[in-house]
This record gives sequence, structure tokens and C-alpha cells, in this order.
Amino acid sequence: MTVTALPTDAIRAMVRRMSGDEKHAPSSYSTLDVLWVLYDRVLRIDPRKPDEPDRDRFLLSKGHGPAAYYAVLAAKGFFPPDWLDDMGGWDSPLGNHPDRLRVPGVEIGTGSLGHGLGIGVGVAHGLRAQGYADSRVFVLLGDAELDEGSNHEAIAYAAAVRLPLTAIVIDNQSATHGWPGGIAARFPGWIISVIDGRNHEQIEYALAKRHHDRPNLVVATVEPKRG
Repeated sequence: MTVTALPTDAIRAMVRRMSGDEKHAPSSYSTLDVLWVLYDRVLRIDPRKPDEPDRDRFLLSKGHGPAAYYAVLAAKGFFPPDWLDDMGGWDSPLGNHPDRLRVPGVEIGTGSLGHGLGIGVGVAHGLRAQGYADSRVFVLLGDAELDEGSNHEAIAYAAAVRLPLTAIVIDNQSATHGWPGGIAARFPGWIISVIDGRNHEQIEYALAKRHHDRPNLVVATVEPKRG
């Protein structure tokens, strides 16, 4: 895949075009670098043909702060950048939660936390059943989202059936409860990498690695959430 020389500052400027959901700005900015590297360097998906059956799938489980996601999709040509200026407008396709029926490139509608990883397990199973061995599934979650119980079932099941699924957890230390041993300890049976969530080379290396017989966890640490 061709790497586009679009600096993070340019993506941040695109995020700033959206207003009305400033409450979730920290959630959005925490994902920015991972999303950009994923779409620019790793995912096999063509914005001109976003529904190709053998494409890679990206699921934004952390769907309550989608501004960075929208900015990256616009930068990669899934929809016109002008859409960003009316995010959350009454007739805008860009809602405060992403809608797969209205936004090209969006795989699932999300917002309520805790659903994305379970859906990702189902998608990975479906691709395996249809023989799409080269199609990868990535799910992006927040660290606090792991407190939702449905994730524990998905984590255990993916390990038990050895699904080739990649979960990316953005760790901005916003979890209320935490977990003994940290985030990695929640994922027994998974292959685990802990990286700097702002370092593009580390992000690319961790996400590009392919494991056909085990699920893969990438913990991307960023600056702590404030407020």
C-alpha cells in the first residue's frame, strides 16, 4: 500500500473542522495516530470500492468519539472533506456516532461501548467460513471500555478458537477500575505488543505483523486523559 505523506498536523486540522462534540475530543485525538497509520499503511481497502468482499475490516468499537475516524476516512477519499464541516447536523451523514448505512467505509454502527470486539469475533468467523484467508479484522477499543463484561467473553472465545483477529486498545489511563497486571493481563492466550501510540513506526510494525493461528492484541499507550 502506498504511504501518503500527510502529516499528523494536517489530520488534526481536519478534526478541528468538526464541532459540537468537544466533550469527546480527548477520546478522538487519542486514536488519531493509530487510525492514520492503519488506513495509510496497513489496511487492504480501496475507497473507490469499499464493499469488496475480500477487503480488510476495521471496526471502531470506541464509537463515541468518531471525529478522528471521520477525518482519516475523508483524507483517504471515502467521502468529501466538506462533509466534516457539518458533523452532527440534522441532515449530515456524519453523526455523533458512526452509521454504516450513511458513511462510506464504516463497517458497523457504534457508540454504546462494549460491542465492537464481539462483532469482530463474528466477522472474523464469517470471513474464515467463506474462505477469505487473507482478509484481516481489526477492532479498536478504549481502555475503559474493557470494563464492559461482553469483552471478556469475546476475549476468551477468540483465544479458544484461535481466531486471527487484531484488537487495538488505546490506553489513555481513563479506566475507572483498572485490572491487576494491566491491560495485557485481560487477554490470556493472545499474542501481545505494547507500543507508543504516537510512534508511527512502532504502530505500523505492530499492526502489520500477521498471526494466522492466534488473536493479536496491540496496546497503544498515549498521554493520560485529563478532566
